[in-house]
Amino acid sequence: MNSQLPVHDAEASPDAARWRDPRLSPTERADALLPLMSLEEKVAQLVGVWVGADASGEGVAPHQADMVDGELRWDDVIRHGLGQLTRPFGTAPVDPVAGARSLAASQAEIAAASRFGIPAQVHEECLTGFAAWRATVYPTPLGWGASFDPELVEQMAGHIGRSMRAAGVHQGLAPVLDVTRDYRWGRTEETIGEDPYLVGTTGAAYVRGLEAAGIVATLKHFAGYSASRGGRNLAPVSMGRRELADVILPPFEMALRLGGARSVMHSYAEIDGLPAAADEGLLTRLLRDEWGFTGTVVADYFAVRFLQTLHGVAADGVEAARLALRAGIDVELPTVDAFGPALVEAVRAGAVDEALIDRALRRVLAQKAELGLLDQGWQPLPDGVDGLRLDDVGAQEVALRLARESVVLLRNDGGLLPLAAGRRVALVGPVADDPMAMLGCYTFPSHVGVRHPEHGLGVELPSLREALGRLLPGLVHAPGCAVTGDDTSGFAAAVAAAEEADVCVLAVGDRSGMFGRGTSGEGCDATDLRLPGVQPDLVRAVLATGTPVVLVLLAGRPYALGPEADAAAAVVQAFFPGQRGGQALAEVLTGAVNPSGRLPVGVPRDAGALPSTYLNPPLGRRSEVSSVDPTPAFPFGHGLSYTTFEWSDAGVRGGLPAADATGGGRLDWAVDGEVEVEVTVRNTGDRAGVEVVQLYLHDPVAQTTRPVVRLVGYARVPLAPGESARVTFAVPADVTSFTGAHGRRVVEPGDVELRLGRSSGEFAAALPLRLVGPERAVGHHRRLVSTARVAPAAVAQSA
Repeated sequence: MNSQLPVHDAEASPDAARWRDPRLSPTERADALLPLMSLEEKVAQLVGVWVGADASGEGVAPHQADMVDGELRWDDVIRHGLGQLTRPFGTAPVDPVAGARSLAASQAEIAAASRFGIPAQVHEECLTGFAAWRATVYPTPLGWGASFDPELVEQMAGHIGRSMRAAGVHQGLAPVLDVTRDYRWGRTEETIGEDPYLVGTTGAAYVRGLEAAGIVATLKHFAGYSASRGGRNLAPVSMGRRELADVILPPFEMALRLGGARSVMHSYAEIDGLPAAADEGLLTRLLRDEWGFTGTVVADYFAVRFLQTLHGVAADGVEAARLALRAGIDVELPTVDAFGPALVEAVRAGAVDEALIDRALRRVLAQKAELGLLDQGWQPLPDGVDGLRLDDVGAQEVALRLARESVVLLRNDGGLLPLAAGRRVALVGPVADDPMAMLGCYTFPSHVGVRHPEHGLGVELPSLREALGRLLPGLVHAPGCAVTGDDTSGFAAAVAAAEEADVCVLAVGDRSGMFGRGTSGEGCDATDLRLPGVQPDLVRAVLATGTPVVLVLLAGRPYALGPEADAAAAVVQAFFPGQRGGQALAEVLTGAVNPSGRLPVGVPRDAGALPSTYLNPPLGRRSEVSSVDPTPAFPFGHGLSYTTFEWSDAGVRGGLPAADATGGGRLDWAVDGEVEVEVTVRNTGDRAGVEVVQLYLHDPVAQTTRPVVRLVGYARVPLAPGESARVTFAVPADVTSFTGAHGRRVVEPGDVELRLGRSSGEFAAALPLRLVGPERAVGHHRRLVSTARVAPAAVAQSA
């Protein structure tokens, strides 16, 4: 299998040496190869094929049963070459070594079948780890956001990318950069949070890790998918261009500029009646002409055909293909459909311009050149495949660290946590002894493994009961009820267990699944934010016992717990923390780990006060003219620790004293300048801990309404007892920019505040500044982030 593939007849031409020559740029190689190809060979490079797709109706993509052509023959598909192979590891459980060898055999057949001997680009899902059997399962993206730790997320992505590369995969369909706008949306669990700065900085870190491992990162879903009406999956999006520009698009800009992503997957959404798959303004004029993106745009699964079947903007597959190509889509996934033989005939008939085919093909071939797939010495079987392991000790350690950092302590009245040694503890609730409660819908066991129970989970996955039982001998357990359904017959046993205990840990939440097979996940949207099933009744029944309760939520979205939950002495939130999540939760509950997570989404107080996130202008907050109060129970950025922190000596450097007597102590900040915001943080408790210092912008008067506060910087600050650190943010004026009244992004002169906060609702200092100078238009090359430095306080002061 490792022998060099045979030379093909097509390589006898004078230009063959050019497109095979690795000394030329990828674009030069693509330009040399493209004129040599027939129309059939060109179109073949613009499609994937999903040979192993399950057309039984239990598939893993929307409308898959309707869309997969069961008549596709492998020999016919690869006769002219093939652009991509879809999810050879992510369709059914397969031993990693056997899977890599099988993939290599398929690649050898593809290369041998066509004139040019070009293998396929292989893509897989990788949102919470390589979506393959026996691969490490990491926390969901909401957990990444809760960690406020991009560096650790980058390490995680590096492990994911290296495992994929070792198996023969080239492209990963992650990260999801959708900013949460309505928690009822089932895919909230796949998002990093509700703030574009947190989503963008964390997503860019993931991209850096994946790309550094040699895997093409694919940003999705571009753009607006998370803002669907009513939180319904694949529903229309009613959004103005200003909200799109200021909330939805910035994470994609960050991941492209700061991460180096080489692929973008468009959204299923339609915004104001225009589907993203047909939006030339989005996929070409913005993404390529303005932002300078040169990689590939791939279609979300079956989305080209959806222009006909779901959106009704195309009469047939050929028209859908023409619209998609014109908009800027390069590759149809997951299998041959609209970019098939009918498209070839339409091009020959003059109904579709061949220049659109060539434009897409040039990008596809250039990316294959980058990946080494056009090289003469390309080998189908990766080196060291016999030792391939997808769940090694290093990966598990990163998964555990991220799970620990993602656990958020929301309340701890009376210091009930950590659980004291020797106390009688009852563990009740439907997710307490369910390993699957640790997993989101795009993990392999949830996404695919549920249809193959005979293969097992593939990884060690302890439940909370198993992990906590190791630390607390004598733990009593009663489930009480299921996640869904109306059966309350288990309430009596749960209540009895709570009554006989000194402390009750009550674990409630979600079961993630796909398209209605869960309470969270793709296609599993909610009508409101009450806990599913009879879990609210169980919470009330257990709280009524009078036993102190630690309420633990294992969920894919924040739930409104209602006024009854105020009686819980402690509340802990975890967002599907992955295969080591049970251990991480047990360590936090018992005090082996000091919690440091912060909420990437607010926790609503009322199940129906939606849609609402913290990025609200004044009219979006509590007012005297409405009986609905959208104030969250716990705000974005909130999280407690088992130690205490003191903040002091906050100040600003780098500005100039106000030029007139009305400055009121404000410093002037040039509209093209930078200031430094500083604060000292001291651990005043008796144990080591991590404080998360958050920097927010408040813009009280602007030409358009603005969020009352929005995040513009953050830093994790680990401190030993009694230790202090000086935290410094270098803040460019560019981060104050927004889309102004005339549709341009501007830095506007005027008064602002930079607020140092423990959350978006609790501030330690508000530092007044005045942006001075003429209104300044900024574009894609503006400075996107504030940089943070953390130094020991004594060192910072002596410097």
